[in-house]
Amino acid sequence: MIIGDTSRFAIESGMTKAYARLSFRALGFFVIYLGGRQYGVRASDATLLACSFGEVEDRIARSGRHTAPFAADADAGMIADAYRDAIYAPNQENERFFGFSQPEFRTLIRSHHLVWAPDGDEAFDDGSHVLHFDVKDRVRLIAFRSNEEGYHHNPRTLTDAWIDAVEFYHILAQWRDAFEKEWAAAPKISEADDGARAQ
Repeated sequence: MIIGDTSRFAIESGMTKAYARLSFRALGFFVIYLGGRQYGVRASDATLLACSFGEVEDRIARSGRHTAPFAADADAGMIADAYRDAIYAPNQENERFFGFSQPEFRTLIRSHHLVWAPDGDEAFDDGSHVLHFDVKDRVRLIAFRSNEEGYHHNPRTLTDAWIDAVEFYHILAQWRDAFEKEWAAAPKISEADDGARAQ
C-alpha cells in the first residue's frame, strides 16, 4: 500500500501477518519515500508495525509542534550531523549545536519529537533517519542514511524536502486510516500460534 507520490513524499507499508496484540499490530514493512529515495527496510518480515503506526499517530497529534529555531534556515547536512553527534557520538558534552549545549539540544530533539525515524523497532535498520520540522505552513523533512563508519550522514543519501503542511498531514492521516482498516479486516494471529514472534 502506497500513500502519496514516491517522487516527492510517500509512505509505503506491507502487512504479512496481522496480530491481535496491539503492541505488535502486524509483521511487515514501513518505508518513507522522499524525492524518489527510499528510507527503511522493504522486506516482508522487516519489522513489527506497531511502532511505525504509533509514530504516525503521534506526528498527527502533535501537528504544528515539531519545531526548532534553526529549522527554516540551517543547512540540511549540518542539521543531520548535529543530530547524529548530539544523540550518538561520545564526548560531546562541551560542544555547541546551533547555540545549544548538548543536553539542551538533546532535550529539544526529544521534547519536540523531531525524529520520525528510527521509530523504535526494526523498520529503519538500514541506517535511515528522518527528521521532521514544522515551519509555519510547511513541513521540512531531512532524510539520510548514516555512514558505515563514524557518526555523520552519508551525503549521497541526503534528501531535504519541503512539503505543504496540509498535504503532509493529509498523507499521514490517509496512511493511518488505510493501515487501520487493512489491519482490522485481516485474520489475526496470536503469539501462541506464532512462536517465532512470541515474547
